[in-house]
Amino acid sequence: MGSDGKLVVPDNPIIPFIEGDGTGVDIWKASVRVFNAAVEKAYAGRKKISWMEVYAGEKPFNLFRDKMGDNAWLPDETVDAFRDFLVGIKGPLTTPIGGGIRSLNVALRQLLDLYTCLRPIRYFQGVPTPVKKPEDVDVVIFRENCEDIYAGIEWMTGTDECEKIVRFLISEMGVSKIRFPKSSSIGIKPISRDGSERLIRAAIQYALDHKRKSVTIVHKGNIMKFTEGAFKDWGYTLATSEFRSRVVTERESWVINNQDRNSFLSVEENARMIDPGYDMMSPHQQDDIRAEVKAALTLLPTHGNGQLKKLLMIKDAIFDITLQQVLTRAKEFDVVATMNLEGDFLSDALAAQVGGIGIAPGANINYVTGHAIFEATHGTAPKYANLDKVNPGSVILSGVMMFEYLGWQDAADLIVKTINRTIGQKRVTYDFERMMQGATLLSCSGFADALIENM
Repeated sequence: MGSDGKLVVPDNPIIPFIEGDGTGVDIWKASVRVFNAAVEKAYAGRKKISWMEVYAGEKPFNLFRDKMGDNAWLPDETVDAFRDFLVGIKGPLTTPIGGGIRSLNVALRQLLDLYTCLRPIRYFQGVPTPVKKPEDVDVVIFRENCEDIYAGIEWMTGTDECEKIVRFLISEMGVSKIRFPKSSSIGIKPISRDGSERLIRAAIQYALDHKRKSVTIVHKGNIMKFTEGAFKDWGYTLATSEFRSRVVTERESWVINNQDRNSFLSVEENARMIDPGYDMMSPHQQDDIRAEVKAALTLLPTHGNGQLKKLLMIKDAIFDITLQQVLTRAKEFDVVATMNLEGDFLSDALAAQVGGIGIAPGANINYVTGHAIFEATHGTAPKYANLDKVNPGSVILSGVMMFEYLGWQDAADLIVKTINRTIGQKRVTYDFERMMQGATLLSCSGFADALIENM
């Protein structure tokens, strides 16, 4: 990472990779051939990646468990390689459900402080989907990666530690809402201002750099007011302080548009228009709304007379209604900033609308240090392992994101163009072939062959 905050990339970078567990082996073999072919085609030998395998998951555990125990799941050398070389890529990794080891994916994100989980979700023409207008989906999700309940701060019921926490909450903190304290496991949900701001800052900067129209802060702040509600509030404060000349909030736009349409509108009349329940509010609440209107009206010289149409819109949405609206009005969502759990749910739900997580890419990024790991968003699907059958699209499109991050846009564009062409020819793997009329069934490696042929 350069002193100017931009990544310095040589023409022959060394990039660590983890091939992954289960189907990861098949997928990586296919994907790396596509990556190499795209780089060669785009740059005619001027650029080339030197791939360096590092180990995590079942492969090192089976090799080194007698010597390293549970540490063999994620050797220190692997973490050090990603730390030293900055940029890497990986396939899906096994994590047992319940006890045992922690999620390897979560561990890598937290050890390297990869605070942004970036998931762009878009439709490729011809992919079978369960919705009527999949082409309306073009959403980039910025999911906070290190906090929320995924921080893993929890205690199992029946343990001394859990009983201590329950006693503390009841006796010291006066908590009375634990319905069954003797049989409750306890988890803690940390949401910090620092963590929220750096995630939302990255989302806004991305939206501005890519000329996107809006950033939606998705939350459940109506219920969890001091965690998720604070996430929303901190986001608005950051947007209107650090990016003031380039953004407008949705409520500001209502005030300004009302005033543009009627310049004689009073503050109180404008307040009633943006909050229909104004007359039922307490005097204190009415004061707050009028103060909000007055603050928005100070923006008229820079944001009025239609000028706000050129600015990035900052808005928010409650998580549960968001899950409905991404189906009913997908075009209203552009860039989304949200927390760890909601981001996990939302990215998979949106992926289903464009054909499934089999072609959904992902990245884990620290935009300050430059560290980034690009990854498949799906699981290991062990029953299909070594059958050369599954769709390698998730890792291939994650590689597209990696090339974009490296500044190798020509290689990225070539792969996207080639995927569009190949799917348009109905040359696809089994997951798509079974839902398409007249499609040609390809193996995992066969799909890679078709992509390279279409380059």
